Amino acid sequence: MPVLVLAALVLSSCGGGKKGLPNISGKPGEMLVIISPKLWEGKVGTQLRQIMAQPHLALPQDEPVFKLVDVPPKAFKPIFHTTRNIIFVDVAAKYEKSQVVFQKDQWANKQAVVRINLTKADDFKELFKQKSDKILSFFLGAEKKRLMDNYSKYYAKDVDETMKKNHALSIKAAPGFRIHKDTTDFVWMSYETPILSQGIIISTFKYEDENTFTPEYLVKKYDEVLSANIPGPAKGSYMKTEDLIEPVFQPFKLNNNYAVEMRGLWEVENDFMGGPYVALSVLDPKRNRVVNLIGYIYAPKKDKRNFVRQVEAMLYSLKFSDQAINDKLYRQAEIGEKLQKE
Repeated sequence: MPVLVLAALVLSSCGGGKKGLPNISGKPGEMLVIISPKLWEGKVGTQLRQIMAQPHLALPQDEPVFKLVDVPPKAFKPIFHTTRNIIFVDVAAKYEKSQVVFQKDQWANKQAVVRINLTKADDFKELFKQKSDKILSFFLGAEKKRLMDNYSKYYAKDVDETMKKNHALSIKAAPGFRIHKDTTDFVWMSYETPILSQGIIISTFKYEDENTFTPEYLVKKYDEVLSANIPGPAKGSYMKTEDLIEPVFQPFKLNNNYAVEMRGLWEVENDFMGGPYVALSVLDPKRNRVVNLIGYIYAPKKDKRNFVRQVEAMLYSLKFSDQAINDKLYRQAEIGEKLQKE
């Protein structure tokens, strides 16, 4: 089964938190599973690991969606109560029926908890099969929301002001991001350290028709922009998408705007650099344009899952300056489609 990262696009997660609760603990991407050793070592544990620890989409090496740590129920002491992501698997006669319960901020702010309550252990297989998409989306949404909340408070204000002034859009890039190139329809910004490069590439082009939002068309656009604007370290080298694997494509709505998300790998032609990327292409009806955002990671010999999630959260902060006009245009289009059908 492919990783269900994209399901988090349409599910909301943890809210702003409850006053008086402590902050969550643990590292991003970690999850506690409170479960008896017998269940963990049997078919229930195997099924849980297959979904919750499956390989993350579009990374150059296998990394699990979540790092799972199993804890027996008797060992679930207060020291664990503030962990950011927790799954309980409990089998007891007290439950009237087997079901999945979703909870937020149980013991800590921005905490995500799922309780899988079973009347008998045999119920787990079918119940988890039915609910696994929603469970995974719940936790992935929580991870993304935590990052987005953080970037909404702490971000590169000079970058955001430049984007508003020059391109009529807002993006909350992390502190330390710097703009390297800014033209009429192209912006390249990044955060650089000796071990990591996180970059965001924003380009715009005129919207033609619905065929614009296809994987083939968008990848072609990505490569046109990358080859023309992002040179590699060697003479004649340039950035491009990797074509050995098919990118993962998912349409959705971002702030009521039609959008698609794509994930894949990038490389440098005539060189040996490469890494993962996540991209958004969003329709801006007010300006009859498509805004492409590509977030990329270059971190040789380092795990990349959390770095990708960071830049993904930055991309999802995108907002257009004239969103109210866009909302009106979308409503008019929906009414027109409804009238045509009638």
